[in-house]
Amino acid sequence: MTMTHFTDLVHPAAGTALISEWLTGTPERSHAAADAMIDQWAAAETPSALLAQHLFISTAGTGLLFYAQWTSDEDHLAWARARRLEMVNRVDTLVPGIERPGLDRTRLHRSVVHDAKRRPGVFAVTTMAADDAENAGVAAPGLLGEHIHLTTDGERAIVVTEWTDAAAQEAAVTHGLDVKQYTLHHSFRNDRAHAGSRSPRV
Repeated sequence: MTMTHFTDLVHPAAGTALISEWLTGTPERSHAAADAMIDQWAAAETPSALLAQHLFISTAGTGLLFYAQWTSDEDHLAWARARRLEMVNRVDTLVPGIERPGLDRTRLHRSVVHDAKRRPGVFAVTTMAADDAENAGVAAPGLLGEHIHLTTDGERAIVVTEWTDAAAQEAAVTHGLDVKQYTLHHSFRNDRAHAGSRSPRV
């Protein structure tokens, strides 16, 4: 799908941003898992508390990244207790062996846009100590924007950066950081969430 700026993915009413990774191993398994998850979303009634859901595929083809925005952590937990296992089990039936390291509950702390005109060719995601993230924003050729998310315990930061292309990001990478590159695969916003309707899909 056409890549868009990260700020266009942010829902203004979000009380929490959930970031989770699925490790699939190969491009074929990544796309199969992504398609299976999209089918699950399409078949299910979207909870009104789910404001937006965005799915990214790693450029290496080895995994997926989910970025979900809910009204609150409590609303997400209520849904997860009732529905999540069923959805995940259906995906695992089609693509067995997916590894899920865990889910991070975060808040978008700060966004800096360096270039709003050019569209990103790749998103890069890295995790670091919260204190380090405050000093991580250094302009570099090809860097379009950076978006710092703090975990709810305030100890870690997950930083999403937008780049013109993968080469620009790789040229600027800081030694020692574990950075993964992604492209946006599927996205929807539940713009009528508060009315309790199903979300339009992009």
